[in-house]
Amino acid sequence: MIISGKELSARLKAEMAEEVKGFPAKYGRVPHLVVVLVGDNPASVSYVTGKAKASAEVGIRNTTIRRPESISEAELLELIASLNADAEVDGILVQLPLPKHIDEDKVIAAIDKSKDVDGFHPLNVAALWQKQPCTLPCTPKGIIKMLKAAGVEIAGKRAVVIGRSNIVGLPVSKLLLDENATVTMAHSRTRNLAEVTRGAEILVVAIGRPKFITADMVSEGTVVIDVGVNRDPETGKLCGDVDFAAIEPKASVITPVPGGVGPMTICCLMENTIECFKRRF
Repeated sequence: MIISGKELSARLKAEMAEEVKGFPAKYGRVPHLVVVLVGDNPASVSYVTGKAKASAEVGIRNTTIRRPESISEAELLELIASLNADAEVDGILVQLPLPKHIDEDKVIAAIDKSKDVDGFHPLNVAALWQKQPCTLPCTPKGIIKMLKAAGVEIAGKRAVVIGRSNIVGLPVSKLLLDENATVTMAHSRTRNLAEVTRGAEILVVAIGRPKFITADMVSEGTVVIDVGVNRDPETGKLCGDVDFAAIEPKASVITPVPGGVGPMTICCLMENTIECFKRRF
């Protein structure tokens, strides 16, 4: 079974659009998401365009603020402070990565926790680990939604997460734990990685290396979630961290790249924006 994040996100966005239609009558306005884009990194521009498109589909107001790569850290922090103070802004997202001269951690911490739609603010991260109400990071949230939509029973399963980033690896491990999976975290220093991955009933791969996971690393019937977005060095086409063609016949459930986890990330960003908006009333 191939889980199409594209189809699932389209369905969920249609449901959100239906809900948002009633907001002007109920709250006097629709949610407002502001995306800050520094510089013109092609991948970042593409992501920001995708966010604007999804906002239009759901009926959310979207503003993209573009600033040159030369912007100083102080100027960027000033901009964030003004957005924090703006009562008409419900969600703030600063597109990463930022230029080298700007401290990303400082910028993320400067965003008002209640407007942090990415779920990256230190207080949101702390709340996640302490099982308190918080805004969940979009990609991990989307992964859990995909598993549930595919009817995957998570409780009691052996889950292996490859990658330990703050954006995917660490939070998705926590969400899987919260769903009662038994979680192993693996990474570039893990010994006998293939042995570890073969023991997985659910395998989440977020390592950033094209086709890194090969068929011999996966057992029959495994659920495979591929978070990677890479260029295939041979064909130049987009591919994941998993060798899809080789692993699909063995997996019980698998996500494609593109069209898998990516659309669900943006879908969950829309959901987070709506949640942040509703909490303010």
